[in-house]
Amino acid sequence: MDLSQIYDILFGGKSLSLSSDEMENVRQCHEFLREFATDKVIYGINTGFGPMAQWRVGDSHLEELQYNIIRSHATGAGEPLSDVEVRSAMLARIGTFMQARSGVSPEVILLLQEFVNREIYPFIPAHGSVGASGDLVQLAHLALCLIGEGKCAIYGEWRPTAEVFSELGLKPMRICVREGLSVTNGTSVMTGISVVNQYYAENLLKYAVIAGAWINEIADSFDDYMSVEENICRRQPGQQVIARWLREVSDGSRHLRKREHELYDPARNRDSYFEHKVQAYYSLRCIPQIYGPICDTLRNAAEVLENELNSACDNPIVDYTAGNIFHGGNFHGDYISLEADKVKIAMVRLAMTAERQLNYLFHDRINGILPPFLNLGVLGLNYGMQACQFTATSTTAECQTLAMPNYVHSIPNNNDNQDIVSMGTNSALLCRKVIDNAYQVMSILYIALAQATDCLDLAGKLAPATRAQYDAIRKICPKFIEDTPFYEEIAETEKYLRTNIIRYLNA
Repeated sequence: MDLSQIYDILFGGKSLSLSSDEMENVRQCHEFLREFATDKVIYGINTGFGPMAQWRVGDSHLEELQYNIIRSHATGAGEPLSDVEVRSAMLARIGTFMQARSGVSPEVILLLQEFVNREIYPFIPAHGSVGASGDLVQLAHLALCLIGEGKCAIYGEWRPTAEVFSELGLKPMRICVREGLSVTNGTSVMTGISVVNQYYAENLLKYAVIAGAWINEIADSFDDYMSVEENICRRQPGQQVIARWLREVSDGSRHLRKREHELYDPARNRDSYFEHKVQAYYSLRCIPQIYGPICDTLRNAAEVLENELNSACDNPIVDYTAGNIFHGGNFHGDYISLEADKVKIAMVRLAMTAERQLNYLFHDRINGILPPFLNLGVLGLNYGMQACQFTATSTTAECQTLAMPNYVHSIPNNNDNQDIVSMGTNSALLCRKVIDNAYQVMSILYIALAQATDCLDLAGKLAPATRAQYDAIRKICPKFIEDTPFYEEIAETEKYLRTNIIRYLNA
């Protein structure tokens, strides 16, 4: 599975189909495990779990053992994960099982497929995982629904899972060998949340680049900040991508300056002081250099996520091709935790840049061309977008507080069996919060860009790409002169940015 296929299922209405050849591999792995495990001591099959692995479990209790790990670990707290996050986590779990290294019955995958395609969402609380043996607590809540217990959401309503199974004719997951441990053991929840984060972060970066091009049109900037010649000199791939995107978005603009026409022409550059800035502020001029690292961070995160989606991330690994079982720590969430922190920090930087661009638009003594706070009313009587800046600044400040890496916050637990942990799901959830905040800041910036465009009567001079965004925002928030509340417009603009995916900018 690659991210585009996952996105099609999560956001594009596609159904999940499974390869018959890969399912045959799953069946062979399962049959191998059943035979191999009969007279051996294998962790989690005939031993206790975690620090209780030193105790052997009698043959008469092996099925009970698998149910016990599910029921005993369904201890999550807090609000449930969103439907799309749960669905993404189930896809990630299927990805692990389809590697044919877990030993699960094919029936488990088929039941998960039913959950995905019928949009059945197990109740999975946000809090509980330390990301060491993967997402034990959250995956136990998933497993609880697979055995027909707990509760799930279907058609927007929380209901007992047993009722849903009865109505839909579904049968609970059977315990054959180690299904309880296999479902609960792995990185699928942190990966699922991170996949959703990736989708929204990639889209937000594109909107940030469009905003960057747009604000430079408003400022009537010199266009060489995005030139091939300027940016190719710095051998950073993300910077090249962002500069190219800026050129694509700015194509057709009639409100950008050519440095060679003004400052390099001796006949036109005789002034001793230049009213128009020779170089724009950093938040306008340095967009390729600021957003370039964000682009590279997201590209690396995408690679890590795709690798994880196509990995066996539980323990032990059942290798039927080698005829052996290997014990290790593929459930450890460091890869996802570190990437989630990096994406989070990148999104904080994006929000900070958007907030500074907003300040440029609102601060008349800085921009020199716009009324204070884009106020088209009576100064002193009306306030324009003054209070919108409070919201953007406050939200950005929260992002900065959340920027502290969570990956380094290991706390030993589980009788010190889990003596160093990833906190990967916490990292993914904090990243989600920052992305949500950044969308709010960007929404205020987009409203401000549209208002600034009207302050200068520039709509007819914008590039087609930025004009399209101007028209879309003006349908949500018309030009305003009198003071007006903005909270509904901010929310609607955020919804617009989240649901209208930019397709034409490609790395």
